[in-house]
Amino acid sequence: MAKHKKKTSEPTPEPEDSKKEIVESKPEEAPETESPPVSDSPPTEPTTNLAESSEKDRKLNKLFWLRVGLAILAGTAATFIFEDIEGEERRWASIGFMIVIFAGTIVVAKGMKMQLPSSDRKKIVTQGIGSYIFLYLFIWIVTYTLVHSGDVSSGINI
Repeated sequence: MAKHKKKTSEPTPEPEDSKKEIVESKPEEAPETESPPVSDSPPTEPTTNLAESSEKDRKLNKLFWLRVGLAILAGTAATFIFEDIEGEERRWASIGFMIVIFAGTIVVAKGMKMQLPSSDRKKIVTQGIGSYIFLYLFIWIVTYTLVHSGDVSSGINI
């Protein structure tokens, strides 16, 4: 919210106010709003400089794009790798393959030796997980549909 200062000057007199006694008033002190909390204890986490922060962001960005690229490759590969498996087993095999590839990216991320504070350790796992899962499933479904589109007569000529 916007902070507004209170007026400290007297209001201009109205014609009816001329008969009333003018009372002098002191300007009221405005209460403090949103003052930062004062703490005597030192910060628990060390402050990082700009170079360390940018290196961490660069590595997390690299991990994100690695997962996006692997999702596209693994989704396409799943169409052809699990071609011989029929029915429900194909779906579960592909999901298991997706999880194994993602676990591999966690190992790669730990090998990148990112200097993350203890509060950000879960970023190794969560960085790009949603994009990875949805992109993998989307690519897998699209490539499977394109590969098997001639097998079923749907009435649509492609």
